[in-house]
Amino acid sequence: MLKKPAAFTARTSLLILVLIALAAPGVPQTQTPPSPNTERPRKVFPKEQDPEDIIRVDTDLVSLDVTAFDADGQPVRNLRQEDFKIFSDGVEQPISFFQLERRPGEPRPLAIVFALDVSGSVTADEMNRLRFALRSFSNQLASHPVSYAVIAFGMRVKTIQKFTSDPRRLEESVDRINRDAPHGLSTHTYDAVDDAIRMLVRSAPRTRERRLMKRTVLVVTDGFPVGDTVSPKTVIERANAADVSVFVVTLPSFARVMASSNQTPLPTPLDVSGLAELTGGRNVYANEKDYAPLFRALAEEVSSAYVLAFYPPEEKRRDGKVHTIRVEGPRGLTLRQSRTEYRATDKQ
Repeated sequence: MLKKPAAFTARTSLLILVLIALAAPGVPQTQTPPSPNTERPRKVFPKEQDPEDIIRVDTDLVSLDVTAFDADGQPVRNLRQEDFKIFSDGVEQPISFFQLERRPGEPRPLAIVFALDVSGSVTADEMNRLRFALRSFSNQLASHPVSYAVIAFGMRVKTIQKFTSDPRRLEESVDRINRDAPHGLSTHTYDAVDDAIRMLVRSAPRTRERRLMKRTVLVVTDGFPVGDTVSPKTVIERANAADVSVFVVTLPSFARVMASSNQTPLPTPLDVSGLAELTGGRNVYANEKDYAPLFRALAEEVSSAYVLAFYPPEEKRRDGKVHTIRVEGPRGLTLRQSRTEYRATDKQ
């Protein structure tokens, strides 16, 4: 991917400074302007409000999603509360809340934002395959109450489809992407994930139908972000604060520079950042011509999490500090947890 020309960057920076001056004429002219390398400030999340007809989540309660896998990598769905242990700062804590992925007749509600890369490196053929993969994904979740949204990102981020429960809108979104999406040489992946998290906070409440909602961002990209204004660390922190898991699908575009299509994929910058692993998601590679099996497997994984929650010790409950979280399960199983730490609220 190519960077923006220096002249373009200079003109853009000058324009931003002029707009700031016009919007805030009372600011002293001696104020030092921000460095061009400084991360652009982004508004904090709006305060979430739970509708009156659903359960309310105690702000002191720390919750996280945990997915269990057997030796073959298949999700395990039949575990009970007593199969898990939670440790905070190395000390075991009583589990105060436990929710199975599915109870008879009550599948867990899901809110999923697809963030689709439309930069120059993603081919039209890949986008066409993606259309059918999204159909397979939604079919796999047909028994769940699901809300979908779609955003596209290249040089900028654009909302293609607001939250909808109609899965047919996913395929229609691909057609609109080909027509209206913001193509370009930059790939603002972290900005897109950050915007997706904000969409979930605004439009997908933590609880629905008296159950905690699973909130997920599924990024489909070439794996090489360029030009972001938000750092990976900031996005990971915001995802954890909002209980959002991020899954990343890297398309075959990334493999064109590799000597052999049979060799193990090299880590991309998204892999190295830990965006998926540190939010309870996963990085996967779409190496086959048919993406449908991969997306069906992702749908199965997204819907297979357990929800565990605990109350921190009284002396740490409102100390404003960061504390570690570790979950243990039955021997022989592999666990993936949505976050490994939390920040306690400050004293009032």
